Amino acid sequence: MAEDESVPLTGKLREKLVEKKQDWARDGRLITGHTDAAHAMRLPPGQTLVKDWPVLDLGVQPDVAKDRFRLRVEGLVENRVALDWDWFMSLEQTEQVCDIHCVTQWSRYDNRFTGVRARTLLALARPKPSARFVSFTSYDGYTTNVPLAAFDDDDVLLAHAWEGEPLTRAHGGPVRVVLPKLYFWKSPKWVTRIELLAEDRPGFWEVRGYHNNADPWLEERYG
Repeated sequence: MAEDESVPLTGKLREKLVEKKQDWARDGRLITGHTDAAHAMRLPPGQTLVKDWPVLDLGVQPDVAKDRFRLRVEGLVENRVALDWDWFMSLEQTEQVCDIHCVTQWSRYDNRFTGVRARTLLALARPKPSARFVSFTSYDGYTTNVPLAAFDDDDVLLAHAWEGEPLTRAHGGPVRVVLPKLYFWKSPKWVTRIELLAEDRPGFWEVRGYHNNADPWLEERYG
């Protein structure tokens, strides 16, 4: 990381957890064999509804003070940007309610997030015609990837609040991505870098057996 992005980290990578989740991918854990491409049901196949919001991470949690926060949008863009907290919060703010679905089988309905639309950031950065994919990097080193078309959607947020309160550190504060149409590992916590690419770049879980697309209604858990 660049010097202005360095933040304190607590904990260490939970290697046994990572190995277990790789085993899940190899064994096809939780796969029901059912799909719902038409979204006839609100709850995707194989999911269980919860009322709480489980905390999942790799064992490392960055402590990102707002005066150290930077969100970079770079790669195949006409205008590289590096937003500090004040600039980020000065952008148009959006509140939306959405469901979230975790590949570990839980779903939670009606989450009220507040943040900046992905499209607002893309308008600032102006993607080049050759840009087709997005790679996210978080302060803990986590990475994941989506097609640019999935990020450039009207329901995608860079969220800083949940249910009217600032996102807690455990849930990815100060800023996390929210891509509600995909399994939630595609919505990285503590995001600091959004890189636009011509070629796809699989991230942390994608290279460990998890599906590159991650559509919950197609049950794209692994692949």
